Amino acid sequence: MIELEYLTDKKGQLKGVIIPIELWQKIFPEMPETLGEFIETLEDYCLNKAMDEAKDTPLLSKEEALKFLREE
Repeated sequence: MIELEYLTDKKGQLKGVIIPIELWQKIFPEMPETLGEFIETLEDYCLNKAMDEAKDTPLLSKEEALKFLREE
C-alpha cells in the first residue's frame, strides 16, 4: 500500500499531497515539461492501472452485466 501524506494550512484546509518518490517515478519515468504533458501522463498511468486491474476481474455474463447496470 502506498502511503500519501497530506499537507494542510493552519485552518485545516488541504494544501497539497506528498507522493512517495517510488510512485512518482512509476507515473513519470521522464519529467513532464508542460502542464499538458503532466496531465496526459497522469491520465495514461491511471487508465493503464485501471486496465491492469480489470484483467484480474472476472467477466460478467450478459445477464449479470445488464442486472448490474439496472442497479446503478
